[in-house]
Parts: sequence; C-alpha cells; structure tokens
Amino acid sequence: MAAARDGIDALLRDRGLRKTAPDLTGESLLRGAHASAVLEGSGADLEQVRSGNADAVALASVRLSTELLGLAPVLGASPLQAFARMHTLAGKGEVDEETLGRPRDAGSAARVNDLARTLLAPTTAPALVVAAVVHAELATAAPFVSHNGLVARAAERLVLVARGVDPKALVVPEAGHLALRAQYESNLRGYREGGQAGVHAWLLYAAEAYAAGAEASPVAG
Repeated sequence: MAAARDGIDALLRDRGLRKTAPDLTGESLLRGAHASAVLEGSGADLEQVRSGNADAVALASVRLSTELLGLAPVLGASPLQAFARMHTLAGKGEVDEETLGRPRDAGSAARVNDLARTLLAPTTAPALVVAAVVHAELATAAPFVSHNGLVARAAERLVLVARGVDPKALVVPEAGHLALRAQYESNLRGYREGGQAGVHAWLLYAAEAYAAGAEASPVAG
C-alpha cells in the first residue's frame, strides 16, 4: 500500500496537480463510470458512455459518478447518508422508490451500520486500506436491492478523495479493477469466504489495482 500511495503521489505531483483542469476530473470520473459499469455487466463501450447512448447499467453508473464528489463531506460526517445517496442515484428509475437507499434486510442494515461506525472511528490505517475495506464490505454484504457493485466502487473512490489521497479524483481505481478483472472477482470471493487470509489477499490485490488505476488516469499520458 505504501508503494501504491507513493506511485499515486508521484503521478499527481509530476503532472501538476495544483493546475489540473476540471475537465481532467470529469474525464477520470467518466472512465471510472464506464469501467464500473462493465464490471457490473454493461456491454457499453467508452464512447457510448461518453455520448449518453449506453445501456441502463452504464447510465446508472454515470448518474452516480456525476454527483459523487459532492458527497465527500457527507462521507466524513454521515457515512450511512452517503451510502444511501449513492444507491439512490444509481437505482433511481430502476427500482421501487421505497427501496432506494435502504438496506434490504436487518442483516444488511447491521453490516452497513458496522461499516459506518468503522469509518467514523479514529484509525491509523492508511487511507488506501480504508478504501479497499469499504469497497469489499459493500460489495460482499450487498446491502441494497440493486447496484451494489456500482455503490461499492464509487464509495472506494470517494474514500480516496475524502481522505486526501486523490482530492481531485484523477486516479481511476475502477479501471484498475477492470484491468485485473479475474483477480478482482476471485479476491472479492476470498474476502467474503476466506477469513483473515482472504482479507489479507484482498488488500494485497487492492494495492496492485490502485497502481493500475493510476496508470489509467487521464493525467498519466
């Protein structure tokens, strides 16, 4: 994780983060929305997503990415509210209104409440570790009736923004996961089923995915 953070810091510093234009953030978010949608089963390509002529999964991913950065302060103050808003954005118009932003059952509610408490507690864990755990917890708990993968990957990016790793959202972690799709899916299964060893393997994988996400950034070249 330290090596992955060093790589991200070097990328952002060397490409002039302080002078980065907003259109690069928009491009990064678009690339992330596309990659996340493909991981969720979309068949749309990047140009279809860019033009708005994409399938429902990709459009849901874009809706979520469009408002994501505005949720950074909410994540720090009320993680549950941030997660609920993310699901509402993704699921709007596709699932029943009464299920938007609400855990699907008591077990899911307990799991997401535990995650929220973890995010609000003081920690010395690196932000990349926190982001990876948030992603895996939401993806494996699947607390909502739909779009859990989209929410999990968006929440991961939001942690990187809110905790200062990538304040302008220029790294594309979703693209890193897509580039390593087989490992991504197998390590998520390991996180869910493999106990402490599975968690450890997921974190090692996540460091590799973050490095790939940095390479996918629009500021990388």
